[in-house]
Amino acid sequence: MTVELVEVVRSGFRECVHSGSVVILDAAGEPTLELGEVHVPIYPRSTNKPMQAITLLRHGFEPVDDAELAIAAASHYGEADHVALVQRLLDRFGFDEKALECPPDFPSEETARAQAVTAGEPRRIFMNCSGKHAAMLATCAINGWPTEGYLDVAHPLQQAVIETIADLTGEPETDLGIDGCGLPIIPVSLVNLARAFATFATSDPDTPQRRVADAIRAHPRVISGTNGPDLLTMQATPGLVCKIGADGVHAGALPDGTAFAYKIADGHDRARMPLTLAILQRMGVDWTDAHTALAAPAVLGGGARVGVIRAIPGVL
Repeated sequence: MTVELVEVVRSGFRECVHSGSVVILDAAGEPTLELGEVHVPIYPRSTNKPMQAITLLRHGFEPVDDAELAIAAASHYGEADHVALVQRLLDRFGFDEKALECPPDFPSEETARAQAVTAGEPRRIFMNCSGKHAAMLATCAINGWPTEGYLDVAHPLQQAVIETIADLTGEPETDLGIDGCGLPIIPVSLVNLARAFATFATSDPDTPQRRVADAIRAHPRVISGTNGPDLLTMQATPGLVCKIGADGVHAGALPDGTAFAYKIADGHDRARMPLTLAILQRMGVDWTDAHTALAAPAVLGGGARVGVIRAIPGVL
């Protein structure tokens, strides 16, 4: 059973409620808060991307810099710097954009999307997962694995991803799904997802886990984009490493290993920032004006503020 977590209040009336499940772990990896179904496997969607990037490092992928490693773990917005990083990675290993097996798309960010729509057709390189796909192609080339059909669950790369996620989460293998970009998606429970992120944040320097965490922290705009939730949250919270996933998933950890993971039941993005900020406050981060501004987005009516989206008081 899920728990009511976030409410939308308009003109003094409770308009709707978003339910979900949340777990918070202490630095020893023990739950300090469990709400809802935190031990039931979910599809973390793009929240699994750091673990996919760790797989690539474990199998010989060496990025030119931290920005290239960040784009390999990104749900980027298709802005010019994002596309340039993906193109640089493709060029370095001699791949054409057509080698990407993610679906064609337009950028997520409004200005970049408008420019791309005006210019022509959707492209694979604009798709928010294209950085991960380009890095996967590079890893296939390094290992002599087929570069066609790398989406298939039987491909050596995907078998390596499954092995890595099992190693990092301790999660027993269950039925796989297919993510929006076409890759297999491995189910993980929220409690084990949070423990994996704690591992990223606390691993020794130069380990694949820590390298991915440090790249994400150093380049939060690369893994998201202009005004992206991860960008805004990490800018406000130094040392935090976090990653959103589609359909209302988010996980993250602080440098001491305290960690969180949640799933919003209806997947609505408007519940995401109030819930993330309420969790960070519960975790004891040093609260700033930046956190306050993110914690309660306005509900607008006729261009004016007429309400608020907020974590339900007293739940967390």
